[in-house]
Amino acid sequence: MMQIVKRRLSALALTLALLAALALPAFAAEEDRTDSARAALETAMTYGGAISGQYALWQDGEIVLSGTSGVYSKSENRLLTDDNLYGIGSVSKVYAAVAMLRLAEEGEVDLDEPVTTYLPDFTMADSRYRDITVRMLLNHSSGLMGGTIVNSFLLNDPDNLSATEDLLERLSTQSLQADPGAYSVYCNDGFTLAQLVIEAVSGMSFARFVRQEITGPLGLSATFAPQDDFDWSLLAKTYLGQDVRELPPETINIVATGGMYASASDLAAFGGALCGEGLLTGESLAAMSGQECLNGMWPDDSEGSVLSYGLGWDAVEFFPFSASGIQALVKGGDSLVYHAGLVVLPEYDMAAAVLTSGGVSTYNEMAASQILIDALAEEGIDVNPTGQITASPAADMPAELADWSGAYGSATGIGTVEVTADGTLSLMMAGLTEPLLFTYRADGTFQDETDSIAVRLVEEDNGQIYLQQFGYSALPGLPNLYSAEYILEKLPAATADDAAMAAWEAREGKGYVQVNEDYTSALYTFSSVFAGMSLQGSPEGYVSINRIADADSALPVLQIPGTGSRDAGAINMYVQDGVEYMELNGGIYRDMESYGEIYAGSRSRCTVLDNGEARWYLVGEDAAGRTMTVTLPEDGGFYVYDSALQLVAASHTYGDTQAVLPEGGVVVFAGDAGAQFGITME
Repeated sequence: MMQIVKRRLSALALTLALLAALALPAFAAEEDRTDSARAALETAMTYGGAISGQYALWQDGEIVLSGTSGVYSKSENRLLTDDNLYGIGSVSKVYAAVAMLRLAEEGEVDLDEPVTTYLPDFTMADSRYRDITVRMLLNHSSGLMGGTIVNSFLLNDPDNLSATEDLLERLSTQSLQADPGAYSVYCNDGFTLAQLVIEAVSGMSFARFVRQEITGPLGLSATFAPQDDFDWSLLAKTYLGQDVRELPPETINIVATGGMYASASDLAAFGGALCGEGLLTGESLAAMSGQECLNGMWPDDSEGSVLSYGLGWDAVEFFPFSASGIQALVKGGDSLVYHAGLVVLPEYDMAAAVLTSGGVSTYNEMAASQILIDALAEEGIDVNPTGQITASPAADMPAELADWSGAYGSATGIGTVEVTADGTLSLMMAGLTEPLLFTYRADGTFQDETDSIAVRLVEEDNGQIYLQQFGYSALPGLPNLYSAEYILEKLPAATADDAAMAAWEAREGKGYVQVNEDYTSALYTFSSVFAGMSLQGSPEGYVSINRIADADSALPVLQIPGTGSRDAGAINMYVQDGVEYMELNGGIYRDMESYGEIYAGSRSRCTVLDNGEARWYLVGEDAAGRTMTVTLPEDGGFYVYDSALQLVAASHTYGDTQAVLPEGGVVVFAGDAGAQFGITME
């Protein structure tokens, strides 16, 4: 399945970044605070490939440092300023946690009450849903699959709230991936569900609640939801790859999950408001910053890790500050085009924010950390930005570890772990040209030859076997980042009967296209509406990391804390009117082979059917090379892709009304039921 790219670096990605860092040039040290902050921002932008960026430092009640780098636009002669806005993606979750805690302080919500207390219409096809509490939504331990995001990522469509409004209906047919409270794994659906709780209890929209209870009292005039009235031209421009045409504003309408906009100064000031009582009581602040992840299954030696979930926070003990006895609260956010990092030091009344158009949130967090390290240095407090795992001498490996060789999986794919009697562990993943090698050590880990990365095989109380990783990134110009995470789980042995295997093998190589995204969806622009079916590389009895249950369903089995089993989902195949469809977490995909070629005659018409299903066409030899001109309805749009499924033309994205049709390409017309498109071929 093709999914929206997750730009926060996983533990495995950090491993690869660490190995690659040795070949990267060092960045020159800067002495001046402004120069140093700008250098940190630009380093993060360089690693992430960002177009523009903005940083701010809040200290002792005010913004004391801010700046920008890059360009506001690739085409407009307009200066990028501190007043520009960026999407802050999942940093919005911290606002949601604050909103919920304010309601708790008022006695309107009890964090340890079931969600059904506040949302009586919330049901699932798994009776365990009744055990999900409000707290579990905020600490990612609800057990929800987590990736029900149909019509969540839109372009210039702030009033379309269907993703939130339809969530309860979509969840009603889903099961849980784990017992509520068993462990914390990143879950977007949990925060959209939290938004529904906030709205039900408060009687107002989430956007209004944030204005009234958070940004208004704090005087934050540069923080908005897509539904707010603000100057949209303040948003830093975004782009698709190397295209110089700017994209329409990204409007993520699961707002509490990832839809807020802010300037770096406003975001840093919001973080500063969480340094002491005022916005929240001391009791609530302590609740937010506790290591909630430790309530369930979690790796040992995790202090300072990039992940140590609190309420809303990604990390509440973060290296390098943790190594100096300083608590750091951290949240990253990645949308399709914007990336954000917020780091807060409550004991020192400091907060730093780094925002970029393009990039990666992990690098932004590291840049914000560098800005704070410099600020602490001025106060006479030294924080060592580098770390190294403790080297352990070689030792004889317990023979039983060799039995744990086999296929392992995570949300990012399948890997092969081989453990040999001589104490060598080999890890091979897609994207690697050769396996990573580790040798067994006296402390029970396997370490690489540079003693930079350690992995450990563990069997947890749930009977499952995991590969944990421990290590420090070492990217020149930025502080080290420590990762202690479960990165892979051994896939349980599975078999499928002959009939089921034959059904899945018959789908080998098939392509599917999504038919239930609104025409304003950003997924069309980012070619994320395509899915492929293949058993290649899958262990016996599996479709990728989903276990084959029967001829038409493959179920998720992974239970990996952190991020390793995020956005899981059952794959369900069904036939309707003689055509095969695939359903995954509310996304509906249709067999591409069921579509005919687009009409190559001079004039034709396309009408969206009553069920609202997008209409796809193949570009055959007769139509290839011809110019298609489209008369658009008020409530619809079209997209054209080449044979590599890359975007060629888009009416909603770029205002295109015509396109030269590429040989082997595809065309889609999407819109409200009954929307009509006039088509002329030349």
